[in-house]
Amino acid sequence: MTQQSISITETTSHKDKPVSDQLEFGNVFTDHMFIVDYKEGQGWYDPRIVPYQPISLDPASMVFHYGQTVFEGLKAYLTDQGEVNLFRPEKNMERLNRSNERMCIPTIDKELMLHAIKQLVSFEKDWVPNAPGTSLYIRPFVISTEPYLGVAPSKTYKLIIILSPVGAYYKEGINPIKIAVESEFVRAVKGGTGEAKTAGNYASSLKAQEIVASKGYAQVLWLDGLEKNYIEEVGSMNVFFKIGGEVVTPALNGSILEGVTRNSVLQLLKHWNIPVSERKISMDQIYQAYQAGTLEEAFGAGTAAVISPVGELAWQGESLKINNGKTGEVSKRLYDTLTGIQYGREEDPFNWISTLND
Repeated sequence: MTQQSISITETTSHKDKPVSDQLEFGNVFTDHMFIVDYKEGQGWYDPRIVPYQPISLDPASMVFHYGQTVFEGLKAYLTDQGEVNLFRPEKNMERLNRSNERMCIPTIDKELMLHAIKQLVSFEKDWVPNAPGTSLYIRPFVISTEPYLGVAPSKTYKLIIILSPVGAYYKEGINPIKIAVESEFVRAVKGGTGEAKTAGNYASSLKAQEIVASKGYAQVLWLDGLEKNYIEEVGSMNVFFKIGGEVVTPALNGSILEGVTRNSVLQLLKHWNIPVSERKISMDQIYQAYQAGTLEEAFGAGTAAVISPVGELAWQGESLKINNGKTGEVSKRLYDTLTGIQYGREEDPFNWISTLND
């Protein structure tokens, strides 16, 4: 497939666009979407941009029965000059293919995907919101479509990209959130699918999330599935702790998602000569640092929220108040720098930004 082979069918019924400064996250969708199909022996074929619409699938489609599906999430940002920026989209496409490989889904040409995203966003450029902190969320996903009731990889697939103008993921914005450490349920274990961005990982997290939400917590902090002591990640973010001047994040171990924002945070901290390490870290160590007064900051990092400071950790009946429940200096600097680069207001020393014309 060449870049010129993407066909376009324009909608005849345009939707009303939402007010930018009233956007929530993920409940409004643009006029068009991208689709490309796969068939064993033929490969990926018929890439197209079509009006946003329901999809029709056979009830026996394997995605409904065996959960063979993956997805990605990235954003487009409107600059003060009216240009649209993408933040490290090639990293998302690399991760999509790693997820594909883990879930026995055929990989897809990265250049085709990047071209499809840029063409779709260009076509929907008027949907990129302009209010502070808003963006156009980009959701590529793959589903298995072969009608077959047998446990095996599907022979047919559909890859779709949809777009959603969004506001802040957390209503708190850059203000600290409260999260609860999960010690009963398990989301993933080494050797499982935790490092893939696949739907089942999120389905298995819902019960714990439902319980903590009823108690006023924004998210769950997951521990390892064996000892239930080593920190892994928050439901929608990788997690970092600043202890005695050093920033620490759990090392990738096969059950933690390799976040694009996580990677960007690590690069920025090293660029600023702030001590940072990736290693196993336990809740016991976090509690000891809290007791000793050396737990200075905690924050999550992910595409949806960018940087989300953690003001309180609930663990074993105790409430650990971090930095007096206030946003820390490193968290704020990371948020300001990352969003500054994304919206084109700050220098981009790492060449992270792609424009629609690149």
